[in-house]
Amino acid sequence: MPHFRVAALEAVGGWDPYNVTEDADLGLRLARFGYRCETISLPTLEDAPVAWSVWLPQRTRWFKGWLQTWLVHMRDPVALHRDLGVRSFCIAQILYAGLALSVLIHPLLIVAAIYLTGLLLLAEPVSGWPVLLLTMDALNIVCGYLSFLLLGWHSLGKRDRRGFWRILLFTPPYWMMMSWAAWRAVWQLWRRPHHWEKTPHVRTAA
Repeated sequence: MPHFRVAALEAVGGWDPYNVTEDADLGLRLARFGYRCETISLPTLEDAPVAWSVWLPQRTRWFKGWLQTWLVHMRDPVALHRDLGVRSFCIAQILYAGLALSVLIHPLLIVAAIYLTGLLLLAEPVSGWPVLLLTMDALNIVCGYLSFLLLGWHSLGKRDRRGFWRILLFTPPYWMMMSWAAWRAVWQLWRRPHHWEKTPHVRTAA
């Protein structure tokens, strides 16, 4: 749940009414104007969606907004680089474009990895670019899963970490779910770029 100083919000031009993930765009704009964002450690007392009918449109909206943010600010990449500096510019590429690209191609990586592994298990002669492709697939999948899991581990309290093994088991299907949401976001970005799929925010029972 973002909180902003009104003066800073007005200084950078306010909300973008056309971006469906407006805090992503605003965060990048604040950084371009030299402002800093900090994290409030107190909980927001809000549960994440547990129903597919809520989760899918929420993730679709997030991916679409991140893509919108990247496309808008990358209209002039030189200016963006100048405003952010090298480090923040690279982080912005990874966060907005990199995350979306990684989940979009994830099914392709899985299919290619299964196919090439099958060839190896069947003792088919595999060399050259297929081996290189299998290595790249494995590295992408492992690094993607590890970064996802480490981020989740560090964001959880000690009590919540007890059931973390279940997250390990469901990480592969969850990434496939994210890929579906990302492809849905690309379709909406083309056909309905400013359509806002409103999802309910349920207060936590704790």
